[in-house]
Formats: sequence, structure tokens, C-alpha cells
Amino acid sequence: MIGLVITQIAVIALLLILGWAVRFKKAYWLISGFASRPEEEKESLIENRYPQKIGSLLIGTAIGMLVLLPLSFTEFRFAAEAQFGFMLVILLGGLVYLSRYEVPAKRKRSYIIASILFIVTFGPIVYLTVSSHKGYEMALEEDSFEISGMYGDKWDYRDIQSVQLLEEMPEVTWKQNGIGLPTLAQGHFKVTGYGSSLLFIQKEHTPILYIEVKDEQIFVNSKDSSETQIWYEELKKEAEKQTKPPA
Repeated sequence: MIGLVITQIAVIALLLILGWAVRFKKAYWLISGFASRPEEEKESLIENRYPQKIGSLLIGTAIGMLVLLPLSFTEFRFAAEAQFGFMLVILLGGLVYLSRYEVPAKRKRSYIIASILFIVTFGPIVYLTVSSHKGYEMALEEDSFEISGMYGDKWDYRDIQSVQLLEEMPEVTWKQNGIGLPTLAQGHFKVTGYGSSLLFIQKEHTPILYIEVKDEQIFVNSKDSSETQIWYEELKKEAEKQTKPPA
């Protein structure tokens, strides 16, 4: 929580400083590619107030993020997503809009590049956010169990080596390849005492079901504690069946 807030404040401060330098101190060289342009293009852009508007865009984005910052201290769980989502929409959308102030010869190309950048950057983020909020589901089948959603897979009961029901989630040290949201951890994370593990965790909900399958460690739970308990009992029963010697 504290680390995330510090990161947000640092981003706000950076945007404010850059915007102030460009807008009020005429540090136009801070704008990507501006310093290498021909002098006549620089003069035309300054006359059109293109670099000044870039500075104003940075300052406006920072102010908007600052207004949203108090959400981090409330019970609203998606404060970080709202703040950084706002930043991306305003910055990328602003660049598309400001293409109209480019020099005429490069205006169309600038608009196309800015639009592509907006789509390429924001499109996957929207997809990942929507997919992650769909979460996951666990299905217990006849010979296997399956966890659906991103990073999900299917595992045979015969490969289960251990099933435990934990009262709380062990410490997660860092994300390797996954989605880490205020309410959800889904994907590959380093877990103290377990190493690289596959997590499907609804945060602030217990208990936690731990499943060891060959060389893979899986942590999963449900928002409904009774459902997690059912998963544990069913998987434990199936695992015990596999270890029983044939009659």
C-alpha cells in the first residue's frame, strides 16, 4: 500500500516537473524528437503552441492524478487502476488531439502514429483488465481438476502430491508473470517457503487451498470460504484414492 502510494506520488511529481519545465521554462528539448527538428519546423510548432500544449497536457494529467490520489486511502479497491488508467487515457488521447497542431506536412502522419500508439498501448491494457476481473473458476471432473481463466490449466488427480488447507496466504515476495491487483493475484509469483508458485487468490479471503502437483505449487481460493473447503475435501479424497494400493 505505502509503496504504491509513493509510486503514484513520484509519477505525479515527475509529470508536474516535466510539464512545468516545458510550459513555463521553454525546455522544449524535453519533448521527444523536438531538438532534432529543422529550425523552421521548431518555429512553426512554437507558433502553433504545440510544445506549450504538451506541457499543459502533462500538468493537467498530474493534477487529475493528484485529485484521484485520495481514493488510495479509502475502501475503494480499484484506486490504482483508476489513477493510472486516467493517466494513460489523458496522455495518449491528448497526443492524438494535439496532432492537429503539428506542422501541416507531418500532421496526418503524426495523427496516425498517435492513434496507433493509443490503440496498441491501451487496447491490451483494457483486455488484460477485463480478463483479470473475470477471475477464474475451479471445476472438479472425474479424473482431473481444472482452473479456468488466465494462467489456468488442467491437472490429473494422480499427479497430486499434497493438498493442504491454509489459514492464511504465505508471504508473496514478488510477481514473476501474472496479474497483481488490489483484490486479485493470478499467475506466477514467488512465495516464501514455496518458491515459484501459481496463484489464483482472491485477496482478503481465507482459507487458502494449497495443491502440490509434481513440480508445481498451486494456491487457490474462493470468495466463499465454504466453497474452498469443499474443493479441499474433494481433492484430498481424490488424492487419497490414488495412493491406495489396488485390492
